[in-house]
Amino acid sequence: MRIFSPATLEEACAILAREKGPPTPIAGATDVLVHWPMNLAAKERDYLDLSRVDSLRPMRWSEDSLTLGAMTTYWDVVRDERVGREFPLLVKAARQVGAVQIQSRGTWAGNIVNASPAADGVPALMAYDAVVVLRSSAGEDEVRLDEFYLDYKKMKRRADQLVAAIRVPRRPHDVQIFEKVGARRAQAISKVGLAIAHSSAGWRVVAAAVAPTIRRCRTVEAMLERGDAVRSADDLLPALRKDVSPIDDIRSTSAYRERVLARLLYHDLKGVCPSVT
Repeated sequence: MRIFSPATLEEACAILAREKGPPTPIAGATDVLVHWPMNLAAKERDYLDLSRVDSLRPMRWSEDSLTLGAMTTYWDVVRDERVGREFPLLVKAARQVGAVQIQSRGTWAGNIVNASPAADGVPALMAYDAVVVLRSSAGEDEVRLDEFYLDYKKMKRRADQLVAAIRVPRRPHDVQIFEKVGARRAQAISKVGLAIAHSSAGWRVVAAAVAPTIRRCRTVEAMLERGDAVRSADDLLPALRKDVSPIDDIRSTSAYRERVLARLLYHDLKGVCPSVT
């Protein structure tokens, strides 16, 4: 095992372009270390430690967006009052990612590239129309987060690319809701996750732990945009079944996940969406 420790983003990209493999980028390393004792393959890989790349660390505000550098941690967001005012879903999600020790090391970029279908941070980012900024020696690309995942653990990111930042558009929201259902409120993997937002861009409904990837529920969003009457959780099921595909696993059953997601969505929307009564 080799560990590369670049000091600049350019150096990091050059290593990814040069080395065969290439090395696995790590920031907080929380996803790597949680399986370390049992994962023998992890001990045979090379790693690209990004902790010295200061340009990846800060959050930056502009007139139209908030940019989270790739080394921005959950705790950075939790303690930033401005983020709490403008993007409360990010704070709510960050507070439920493991314990404080994980929140202080784990990064938003790491949550994205770990590509867990039960991720806590990704639904909140996706509900805000976040964009993933990718860097390589060949240049910079941008991919909308709701188009980033191709399938389970498969992403629109080449092996020579790093997530350099996450850009979140700034716009007024009149609805912002985050839900997590698990065995405990925190330090537990989601059985069902949900993020809802409404702005001038329309409705965003994002579900976790009910498909191979975090899934934006576009059929449900279209229902809400049209103003289709919803009088019970059951009215949402036909649309949800087009958007998600929950499975049975050690944490829950597909039937439970579908029912809970529909009920959460119905009760969250009742009173904030005129067509849901």
